[in-house]
Amino acid sequence: MYHYEKSVNAVSSKAEDIFVQLFCEAFGPEKEEKLYVQYPFKDIYGNQRYIDFALENEDMRIAIEIDGETYHNPKLVSENKYYDDLLKQNSLVHNEWKVFRWAYRQLMKQPEKVKDELLTFLGENPFFKAFEDYLPLQQGKVIELREYQEEAIENLQNMRAKGESIALLYHATGIGKTVTAATDAKSVGGRTLFLVNALKLADQAEDTFANIWPEASRGRYTGSVKSKTEQVIFATIQSISRNLDDFFPDSFDYIIIDECHHAAAKTYKKLLNYFKLKFILGLSATPERMDGENMLELFQNTAHKMDLKTAVENGYLAPIRCIRVKTNVDLSDVRINGIKYNMQDLESKIYVPERNKLIVDTYLKYVKNKKTVIFCASVKHAQEIAELLQTAGVKARPISGQDKLNYRNSILEEYENGNVNVLCACDLLNEGWDSPRTEVLFMARPTMSKTIYLQQVGRGTRKCEGKEDLLVFDFVDNARMLNTPCSLHRILNIAEYRPFEYVVAPPDKKQFDKNMVYQGEKPTMYLDIPIDAKDFEVIDLFDWQNEAKNMLSQTEFVRMVDVQEGTIESYIKNGKIKPDLSVPISDTRRFNYFHKESIEKYAKEFNWDLITSANIKEKFIEYINTMDMSYSYKPVLFMAMLDRCNDTGRVKVQDLIDFFIDYYEGRKDKGLVVEKKASIFAKGDYSRKDVEHLIFRNPFKVVSDMSFVKRCKEIEWIMFNPSVYKKLSSDDKDWIIDRCNKKLEEYYARFEK
Repeated sequence: MYHYEKSVNAVSSKAEDIFVQLFCEAFGPEKEEKLYVQYPFKDIYGNQRYIDFALENEDMRIAIEIDGETYHNPKLVSENKYYDDLLKQNSLVHNEWKVFRWAYRQLMKQPEKVKDELLTFLGENPFFKAFEDYLPLQQGKVIELREYQEEAIENLQNMRAKGESIALLYHATGIGKTVTAATDAKSVGGRTLFLVNALKLADQAEDTFANIWPEASRGRYTGSVKSKTEQVIFATIQSISRNLDDFFPDSFDYIIIDECHHAAAKTYKKLLNYFKLKFILGLSATPERMDGENMLELFQNTAHKMDLKTAVENGYLAPIRCIRVKTNVDLSDVRINGIKYNMQDLESKIYVPERNKLIVDTYLKYVKNKKTVIFCASVKHAQEIAELLQTAGVKARPISGQDKLNYRNSILEEYENGNVNVLCACDLLNEGWDSPRTEVLFMARPTMSKTIYLQQVGRGTRKCEGKEDLLVFDFVDNARMLNTPCSLHRILNIAEYRPFEYVVAPPDKKQFDKNMVYQGEKPTMYLDIPIDAKDFEVIDLFDWQNEAKNMLSQTEFVRMVDVQEGTIESYIKNGKIKPDLSVPISDTRRFNYFHKESIEKYAKEFNWDLITSANIKEKFIEYINTMDMSYSYKPVLFMAMLDRCNDTGRVKVQDLIDFFIDYYEGRKDKGLVVEKKASIFAKGDYSRKDVEHLIFRNPFKVVSDMSFVKRCKEIEWIMFNPSVYKKLSSDDKDWIIDRCNKKLEEYYARFEK
């Protein structure tokens, strides 16, 4: 039997589940899909490292590390281990990651504090996106343009001839967006800036330009490398936006923005407003933004569109067939954290000999000797499947993104050009690998993430000589409505399944195939199984994520009405309010969604006023006039914000902290009562971070629930709701300050009785 190197162990599933649960409770389960576990990166010496949890938003990459006593406590680990941890963190900072750390005990003992800090550090409603280097590689090194690429370039040339200066290229991943862009940039011939969100994408783009436009000099503007004179510069948006002064406004003739559906971000707008150039081209496979902003308002013209379905139907990607293999595994009781399975529950269900044997037997019986990738649920799962296949004489190898680079590359080379026929893969996606020779995919890893599922399918969609189709085996486990895993038919919204039928293919191939099946014949290149025209299954396509897109969360419910969160929470608990959709994110916690009509109905039933942009200023004034106080913090917050905000109603968090400290220390210096004994200001010996935590726990959360204030995307700022602030006159502001002072006088008078 082949002996393979053992992979690095994944993060503790218990720690992972606890953190994911807290993350979902803080931001909602729909955000969990963008939380990446054990994300790979290289330190400054080129050593492979892993981040416990990684996130990416429009402006930065975020690394979250969970410190366990055994592995990170300086008093318990060796000196070398301690220094190695420092190197890892310093390398992350050097590579422009923002690093946050929590201790494992904090997750266990102080979950509310951890959630509060997550909201403080990442923002109340952050926009996270998928890691670009986690997506399939673009199909590079294509010198001979395809028909649609020539058509796109012709469209771009016609646009410029008409005086247009900006356009969008909407092409599916894997059909050569970068090739098209590089060819067009070469035809323009000027200095070109290629913008990416990730260094790995810069590597891919530079390789493509080297093939398309070899005579152009190429340079990098990323991290510590700051090339500025070459004809084509490849830059991360983060690096160049912070150093615009390094360039003249006319430094470039052409800017290409990769993954431009993030271009509505202020960072991009700032950059595009700075440079004066001839043409801007945006590249995207998914131009729709999750936060609802219309990116097409910025990229005013679509030069060409070629999505995945169109690419397959036009023959540029391989047609896809599907077989659904039923298992006896029941996932009904597997808990979910938003859209992620609880790993301990999942492992107890799917790591059973019977399911593993079914996977191996399916390969041996139907597709033996074909190039196959089996997507497994963990490193351990991949090793178990590979061992079973090896015992049966199959050239199979386990492979993971956590394996050492030399080992991984040797296995991939054997698969591509040698005797290895099966890869049992776990976390391979984070290396951006795919192989045109792959004919079969086994979806043996249950996942509720559409992103992960489609990325796995993308491993096999590239065409290759002698390869007519991609065959996908969906291993279908039993589940309930809210924790049903993805499958190809559910992803593509196809309600009827017939074995081996095309799910995506050119229309003529699909029709010919369907005619054969109805005539009692069947394609024979893969399978020898009975297929009957009547042998089909109706698939339940219910998807709570799609349902929730058109609903409002419980947090949004709170912000729409003039009552606080505790009231709505108690009404739900007592059955007075029934959510239209309720998603479990832990044993005791659910995330609730409501149709707008339901909220309006409950507001009318319980005589609550709906808060609108038209009445929010009056609601705010009413709140100031009648606010109740358990502590003195709310009036101090309003006074601080009015005292320190700029002309748009934004105020730096650090300025708020200064105001709070000055206010309470000022009372102490005068010998006045500072606060209740439980308050940090009464106890003393507090830090600025303690004050920040206090502000965001109380009073900020209470008034943000009423929509009067909110966090900004830039985590170091907060702001008044614009619909409130722009309507406040000078007299209104003076009245608020006066009313807050009177409220404070009334509050402190209690201590004199």
